[in-house]
Amino acid sequence: MPKLRMIMLLTALTACSVLTACSERGGAVAPTTAVPAGPAPGAPKDVVTGLSVPWGIAFLPGGDALVTERDTARLLRVTPAGRVSQVARIEDARPKGEGGLMGVAVKDDLVFLYYTAERDNRIVRHRLTGGGLTDRRILVRDIPKGAVHNGGQLAIGPDGLLYAGTGETGDRPLAQRRDSLAGKILRVTVDGAPAPGNPFGTPVYSYGHRNVQGLAWDRSGRLYASEFGASAYDEINLIRPGANYGWPEVEGRGNDRRFVNPILTWPTAEASPSGMAYANGSLWAGALRGERLWQVPLGADGSAGTPVAHFTGRYGRLRAVAAAPEGTLWVGTSNKDGRGSPRPGDDRIMTVTPA
Repeated sequence: MPKLRMIMLLTALTACSVLTACSERGGAVAPTTAVPAGPAPGAPKDVVTGLSVPWGIAFLPGGDALVTERDTARLLRVTPAGRVSQVARIEDARPKGEGGLMGVAVKDDLVFLYYTAERDNRIVRHRLTGGGLTDRRILVRDIPKGAVHNGGQLAIGPDGLLYAGTGETGDRPLAQRRDSLAGKILRVTVDGAPAPGNPFGTPVYSYGHRNVQGLAWDRSGRLYASEFGASAYDEINLIRPGANYGWPEVEGRGNDRRFVNPILTWPTAEASPSGMAYANGSLWAGALRGERLWQVPLGADGSAGTPVAHFTGRYGRLRAVAAAPEGTLWVGTSNKDGRGSPRPGDDRIMTVTPA
């Protein structure tokens, strides 16, 4: 075992021996606070079935959702009653491996998409009209692409700016290079310019990430990101502008002053946390390899309480998670992504009433 990995493992084991908040229910290794999770969420109900790797979900002002399918490059419109229509097929998307049509975000009549093209990952803006998508404009190009770790999450923050999570494409040193868009969280205006106040005067908001999959804000406006680890620890990070989250020098908690520790880690077999949303005082993260919906209650200071797993193994791989306008969560399966075992009706989007 490499020396750094051994140090990290000993650190984590020491933390669990001292801190009573290391989760017995979830196996998470991180300092947490005694925040109650509350009652269990209600039983999931199908919104729509028969999809193919739904990756991103974003809600329109009227309550319908836009849903991306990674491997078909289709953008779908799904009503709360389960009616599905195709808005567009993104012609220059090139689905392959972990790339394809991924993130989607909405602001008024503007639709933002993150997808893998011929030579790069890119963020493209459209206007949604009755006839579909118009006024195509590439906002950010030259995000490195690879067979793995393409990131792909998009979200509009409370500040009205566009945030994107990227991956380091398997080229680990890119995560530490501030002149690369790989292994980062980006923050730009709706026109694609670096957001005012960004720490380096570029689109880069934070760095040292392996593969950011989920972005969510709590009611105080704090930003959290879910992130795939390699072979030891998956993470949830509380994001600060300009901060370095350590990859590839650290996986999980490193207690190195150069890097920011995650607020929560899991063994990779229990998580592979993907899409994430905030609702009712908790973060809710879909787990791919872990095949469960994780609930992470948050303290008033943004710290993580003991995580609780819901629906373990019941629906297979869970990827997309989004907070619907009426207060429910929409959760999508990813059993057709080449790593899961499809079940009758897969892939599906379910609605869950959070505790």
